[in-house]
Amino acid sequence: MKVIIDGFEEKYAVVELENRKVVDIPKELLPKGAKEGDVIEITINSQETKERKEKIEKLMKNLWAD
Repeated sequence: MKVIIDGFEEKYAVVELENRKVVDIPKELLPKGAKEGDVIEITINSQETKERKEKIEKLMKNLWAD
């Protein structure tokens, strides 16, 4: 998904979504140096998601092991 930074208001960035809807998101979620007019891409990192899931499952298994 791509979003375009429309502007900033206090702690929020006003962004336009691909469907042209405008929403506010916390500035802290933006990459450092992002500015008005920048196109930001939001993606799913499948590999990191898989690794985190495996790590959590391992921790849970060790926690509940007898």
